[in-house]
Amino acid sequence: MSEPKPPTPTIPTPGDAYKGWLFKWTNYIKGYQRRWFVLSNGLLSYYRCQAEMGHTCRGTINLATANIAVEDSCNFVISNGGAQTYHLKASSEIERQRWITALELAKAKAVRMQDESDDSADEFSAAPPATTQAAGSHPSEVQSTLRILGSKVEDLSTCNDLIVKHGSALQRSLSELEGLQVGTDMGEKIRQVTERATLFRITSNAMINACRDFLSIAQSHSKRWQKALQTEREQRIRLEETLEQLAKQHNHLERAFRGATVLPPSLSNPNLSIKSGVSGKGDASDEDDDNEFFDAMEDPTGFITVPADPKYHRRSGSNISGISNETGMDDQSYDELSLASNSESSPPLELELVRQRRTRIPDKPNYYLNLWSIMKNCIGKELSKIPMPVNFNEPLSMLQRLSEDLEYYELLDKAAKCQSSLEQMCYVAAFTVSSYSTTVHRTGKPFNPLLGETFELDRIRESGYRSLCEQVSHHPPAAAHHAFSEKGWTLRQEITLASKFRGKYLSIMPLGSIQCMFDRSNNHYSWKKVTTTVHNIIVGKLWIDQSGEIDVVNHKTGDRCHLKFAPYSYFSRDVPRKVMGVVTDKDGKAHYVLSGTWDEKMEFSRIMQSSKGENGTEGKQRTVYQTLKPKEIWRKNPLPEGAENMYYFSSLALTLNESEEGVAPTDSRRRPDQRLMEEGRWDEANAEKQRLEEKQRSTRRERERDAVKAAPTPEEALAHEGGTTGSEVTDESKYQSIFDLEQSALCCFFFF
Repeated sequence: MSEPKPPTPTIPTPGDAYKGWLFKWTNYIKGYQRRWFVLSNGLLSYYRCQAEMGHTCRGTINLATANIAVEDSCNFVISNGGAQTYHLKASSEIERQRWITALELAKAKAVRMQDESDDSADEFSAAPPATTQAAGSHPSEVQSTLRILGSKVEDLSTCNDLIVKHGSALQRSLSELEGLQVGTDMGEKIRQVTERATLFRITSNAMINACRDFLSIAQSHSKRWQKALQTEREQRIRLEETLEQLAKQHNHLERAFRGATVLPPSLSNPNLSIKSGVSGKGDASDEDDDNEFFDAMEDPTGFITVPADPKYHRRSGSNISGISNETGMDDQSYDELSLASNSESSPPLELELVRQRRTRIPDKPNYYLNLWSIMKNCIGKELSKIPMPVNFNEPLSMLQRLSEDLEYYELLDKAAKCQSSLEQMCYVAAFTVSSYSTTVHRTGKPFNPLLGETFELDRIRESGYRSLCEQVSHHPPAAAHHAFSEKGWTLRQEITLASKFRGKYLSIMPLGSIQCMFDRSNNHYSWKKVTTTVHNIIVGKLWIDQSGEIDVVNHKTGDRCHLKFAPYSYFSRDVPRKVMGVVTDKDGKAHYVLSGTWDEKMEFSRIMQSSKGENGTEGKQRTVYQTLKPKEIWRKNPLPEGAENMYYFSSLALTLNESEEGVAPTDSRRRPDQRLMEEGRWDEANAEKQRLEEKQRSTRRERERDAVKAAPTPEEALAHEGGTTGSEVTDESKYQSIFDLEQSALCCFFFF
C-alpha cells in the first residue's frame, strides 16, 4: 500500500492540516474501505480519494465533543455520543499512534477554541475598547497575550500527558526485553521497543516545540509589561498629586463662595436656607434657586444618590454637585453651571415615582356559547347585519393586540447597540419570532376597531419607547402602527388581511409589511408576517398554528435572514411550533443559524464551516453547517399567576386596557363595550357593541351616499375625460354585499 507519509504530528494550528490514508469500517458486506482523512481546525473529514477534497466531503466529525478510544494495535474509534461513530484502522501501530497523537492535540485545541468563543459570545454586541497612549498597556492586548500564554500552557500539559504515557510504555518494553532469555526470538520485542521509542521521540519533539513557543512569547512581552507597569505607577503618582491640588482649589473656592458679598441676604441665615432648599415647596424665586444650589453644595450626596429601583427616575439631567466636586471648576464655569441648574423647571432633588401598572383584571365569566347556535338562526339573513356577541372576544382591541408586538422590545434595544450588521440581524429575526409568542393560548377574538380609532402606548419612562396605532381603513380593515425608542430604533408596520375559510380551519394571510430602522447604523430592515391558521372552528377546542416563511432583509447591506415556520403535523418527529433560520450576507455566505420555537425560545449559533450533505426528501442537496455551541437569544416571559382565568394575557397585555388620563378621545381604552366586557358585564357589553356597530353602519351608508352624489354624471365624465360612455356611479347594493369583517367571527385577527 502506497500512501503519503504524513509529517511528524505537532500541536495543530488553525492553518495546519494533518492528512493521510486510513481504513474506515463501512458495513459487514464491504468491511473496511480505504479513505482519505483530513484533520483541520478541530474537524476530522474524510473523502473517497484526494480528488474529492475540492467538492465532495463524505463526512465530518467535530473533535471538541468527540471521544477517542484505542481498540488494539492498529484500530481506534472516534465517536461524538452516538450520532457519529468512525471505526478506523491504520496500516501499522506507529501510524495509528501518529493519528492518535494528532487527534488528541487537535481535540484539546478545539475545546479551548470553543470555550474562548463561548466567552466572547456572552458580549455579543460589545464595542471595541479605546486605544491608550502607553505602549503595551492596552487592556485587550494584555488579555490577548494572556489567552495565548494560557493556550501554550494547555499545549504543554497535553504534551506532558502524552510523554508520560509513551514513556511508561517504552519503560515496560525495555523491562520485558531485559527479562528475555538468550536464544529466544527477540526480533518482535526489538521492533516493539523501536516503535515505542519513535512515539516517545515524536511527543518529546512536540513538548520541546511548545516550550520554545511559550518561552519566546513570555520573553517578548516581559519587557513591555514591565515598561507598562512603570508607566502606570508614574501616572498614579501624578494623579494623586492632581487630586490633592484639586481638593485645595475646591476648598478655596467654597470659602470664597460663602464669603462673597453678592449673595442674597437670605443666605445669612443658614437654617433658613437649608429648610428652603430641602423642602422645595411653594413658589421658587431666583433667591430660592440659589439657596437650593447652595444647599446642594453642603450636602452633595443628595444629588449623587439615586435609588437602585428602576421605577424611580431623576428629572435632572446632570449631577451638579458631583461635577463640581470632581473637576474643581473656576468661578466662571461655576456660575454658568448654576444658571443651567436654575433654568430647569423642577428642583434637582425631586424624584418621580413611575406609575405602578396593574397585574390583574377581573376573571373571565363562565359563559358558554356555541357558534353554531348563532349561525343556524341567521340562515337567509344578510351577514353584515348579524351582531356577533362578545363571548368570542377578549377585552382588547385589535390595535392593542398589534401593540403587543413590542413586548420584547429589549431585542431591538440590544440590536441598536450591535457593531456588526449580521449580529444585529440575529436580534431583529428573534424579534420577528417573539411577536407570535402571545398567540399560542389566545383564541379569543379582539374587538375590531372603529374607523379612526387609535391606541397610544407610552412607555418612555419605563422602557424608553412610545407606540401609536390607528385604524385607517374600514373596508378592507387596515391598521397603521408607528413606534420609536430613545435607544435608537423606529418600527413601522401596516397590516391588512386576506382570509380563507376551509370548513375545519380558517387561514389568515397578512398582506402588510413591517419596517425597522436603526439611527446609529442607518440599517433598514423589512419583513412580512406568516400565515396564521385557526383550527376547529365549528367543533372542538380552538388552537392556533403559524406556518410559512419570512425573509428579513437589510436594505443597506444586503444581509438576509430566511426563517421557516414549520406547520404542525401529527406524523412529524420535529418539535411542535419549530422555527429555523439562516443569516447570510450579500454574497450568500451563511454566518449564523437560528433555531427554536415561536412559543418558547430562540437560540443562535455562529457557523464555523459549511459543506454539502446528502440529498433531502425533495431531491435538493442539503447544506451541513458546523456551528459553535448555541446561545439563547430570546425566551418567552412566564405568564402571570392565574392567566388561564384572565384570557391568557401576558403581563404587558394586562396593562394595555388600563384606564389612563390624557389619552385621545378615540383611544381604545375609551370603548364602552370593551370596558363592560372586561368588568364581566357581558349582557351590557353586547348591547353596547350592537349600538356602536349600527351607528358605524349608518355613518358608512351616509358617507357612501355623499360619494354617490359627488360623483360626476356619465355625460360630465365623458366631456371631462373624452372616454367611453357608461355609468361611473357605484351601486349602493354593491357595498351592502361586501363582507362586513368586523361582524364575522371567522375573519378574526388571531395572528396578533
